[in-house]
Amino acid sequence: MKRIGLFFGSFNPIHTGHLIIANYMASYTDLHEVWLVVSPHNPLKKKGSLINMYDRLEMVNLAIEHAEGLRSSSVEFSLPQPSYTIDTLIHLQEKHPEKQFVLIMGSDNLASLHKWKNYEIILRDYHIHVYPRPAYPVPAELAAHPSVTITDTPLMELSSTFIRSAVKNGQSIRYFVPDKVLDFIESKGLYLH
Repeated sequence: MKRIGLFFGSFNPIHTGHLIIANYMASYTDLHEVWLVVSPHNPLKKKGSLINMYDRLEMVNLAIEHAEGLRSSSVEFSLPQPSYTIDTLIHLQEKHPEKQFVLIMGSDNLASLHKWKNYEIILRDYHIHVYPRPAYPVPAELAAHPSVTITDTPLMELSSTFIRSAVKNGQSIRYFVPDKVLDFIESKGLYLH
C-alpha cells in the first residue's frame, strides 16, 4: 500500500522552507510521495491575509514542477470551507482506498492539535510525521504516541509572513522562494499591499 504524506498549508506563498520539508519527507522517511495540499481557508487563520487560492496553487505547481515524489493537491477547493483536516482525510480515503494517508505537520501544529476538529479520530486512525519548529518542543504526551513519528527534518525559521512583509517593504526575496515563484509574484504584483 502506497503511503502518501499530506502536507497541508496556505502556501501564501510557498517558500524554500516548505520545499525542504516536503523533499525531506519524500526522500528520508517511509513515504512514497508527498502531496502539498493547498488549503483555501485554514479555520485557525484569518482569511483576509490570503491571496486567491488558484494563485497559491499555481505557485506550488511552479515550485515543484520537476520535483520527484512531490505533487500538488487542490482537493480542498471543492470541499466545504473552512477546511477541516479530518473531513479532507475521510474524503481522500474514500476516493483512494488503495493508499494510506499520513499527516505531515510541524511541532507547532502538534502542540495545538487538541484544538482541531475530531483530533482524537486523527490520532486513532492516521499516522503523523512531525518536523521540528524552533521554539516549539514536541508535547511530551504526544511524543510517545504510537501514531506520532518525530523526524530529523532540518529546522526551518523561514515563514510566509516574513516573505509577504519583505515584498510589501520592497526587499529582496530571492532564494527564499524558487525563481519561478518569484517571477510569478512580481508579474502579478502580489503581496504589495
